[in-house]
Amino acid sequence: MTYVIAEPCIDTKDRSCVDVCPVDCIHESDRMLVIDPEECIDCGACEPECPVEAIFPEDAVPVKWEPFVKINYAYSDGMESVNTLVAKRIEASPPEQTS
Repeated sequence: MTYVIAEPCIDTKDRSCVDVCPVDCIHESDRMLVIDPEECIDCGACEPECPVEAIFPEDAVPVKWEPFVKINYAYSDGMESVNTLVAKRIEASPPEQTS
């Protein structure tokens, strides 16, 4: 199991999770942060640090955000793959607005 960053991170990109990650597996794309599942050691240090509650264990990602599992895994194909998938996701389903 790895951790996944989901929709609430889009255009937030708070880096608190990056600061606590012991293996530097969290990377910044154009619109959000992603976790490289190949580097993640499943320690969970990042999850409580996220101020927008965007980080989940892979098997606990809410159904509405399941496409973000694929987006995080796309990191292995390069950041351009991540950026493309995020852009397609935003186009198909704009992020929920919080007030």
